[in-house]
Amino acid sequence: MTTTTLDHPATARTLTYEDIQAFLFAEARALDDRDWDSWLAFYHKDCPFWMPAWDDEDMLTEDPANEMSLMYYPNKQGIEDRVFRIKTDRSSATSLPEPRTNHYLSGIEVLSREGSQIKLRFNWQTLSYRYSRTDQHWGTSFYTIDTSGARPLIADKKVVLKNDHIHHVIDVYHI
Repeated sequence: MTTTTLDHPATARTLTYEDIQAFLFAEARALDDRDWDSWLAFYHKDCPFWMPAWDDEDMLTEDPANEMSLMYYPNKQGIEDRVFRIKTDRSSATSLPEPRTNHYLSGIEVLSREGSQIKLRFNWQTLSYRYSRTDQHWGTSFYTIDTSGARPLIADKKVVLKNDHIHHVIDVYHI
């Protein structure tokens, strides 16, 4: 077990690989449990949440402001709006009933640690069940975790959906 002390003048924090893993598992559990308020608490107020589209079979779009994205929220306010619509059934994209999901994470890698920022990459698979049908989605996520506050927060989230030929609307709980 490797322990790294993160250098931050106000609040030096130590996060082990196991701490990072537990953080990611807890975020996934909040989605699976549809615990929307707990899930939102994982995000920094300035966190962009981006799922680029494939502009052909092997190239992802690179600019969410000017190119197609499967999902893009420039900050937590956009994520909160999406959750509000899910919770209040005020969106045509909302799946009713909400699907039951299970998220599986693997290959969690710490790409870098600089000051209070930890950059991560991991693979995921989500199984969802609705109307007697099971669907699966899988991909790779890239997170930047900010450890400068009282608890770690997701400061940047990019999700690459690998099976993007899907037969229904995809939502935050699918990924």
